[in-house]
Amino acid sequence: MMNPPLRNWAGKRVWVIGASSGIGADTARSLLASGARVALSARRPEALAAVSAGHAHALVAPADMTSHDAIIGARDIILRAWDGIDLVLVVAGGYNEMRADAFDLAAANRLVDLNLRGVLNCLDAVLPVLLRQGAGGIGIVSSSAGYSGLPRALIYGPTKAALINLCESLYLDLRPRGIGVYLINPGFVDTPLTAGNNFPMPGLMSPQAAATTLLAGVQAGEFHIHFPRRFTNWLRLARLLPYSWYFPLVHRVTGL
Repeated sequence: MMNPPLRNWAGKRVWVIGASSGIGADTARSLLASGARVALSARRPEALAAVSAGHAHALVAPADMTSHDAIIGARDIILRAWDGIDLVLVVAGGYNEMRADAFDLAAANRLVDLNLRGVLNCLDAVLPVLLRQGAGGIGIVSSSAGYSGLPRALIYGPTKAALINLCESLYLDLRPRGIGVYLINPGFVDTPLTAGNNFPMPGLMSPQAAATTLLAGVQAGEFHIHFPRRFTNWLRLARLLPYSWYFPLVHRVTGL
């Protein structure tokens, strides 16, 4: 146990950034069903309204995380309503397949803006709040693709690797200050991001199962929450191999 355990969600103030679809939407729904107060942010207000419908403890605060002003504005709405935040979950992110023979600088920059700079915008919004409170926590969804280099993930993988490193550094800085940090590395989850994949996805999970596993890890006080473990543990093992073994293994397994 590396973070304080959470006995229940009742009354907890949770901000889910990226709550309009996929893992984020199901995480928000699960939290609301468990009695948490949940602020939902994403770019599409209508999708957030659908997720929050019928829940008295839902607070819709639309924001595009690539816009610093928008994220600060959403934070201020939440603080006016709640006067504090117990947990921030940064779930939003993007994916596009890219290989070296089809490098697209514009697409690469868009992915960096969303997956990395967008997370930094969120940190700038919430770190002062958490540090002032001396309590609470932040969870960031990275990806098991960030463990090591993979085909088709020329830019996606590095953005997620950066988030893994970021969470490790955040833990070292924040845990002594009473703030929990959660690194969340999913494998393949059946979301709009993976819908276009034309290759086998081992251990494919539903977003509902992913959300359940994510929240169970937070409640248990885990730092590194990864799933499905039968898949992610193989990737973690592979990253320890010498490159002379790792590269042939990846070629053999992926056929690329």
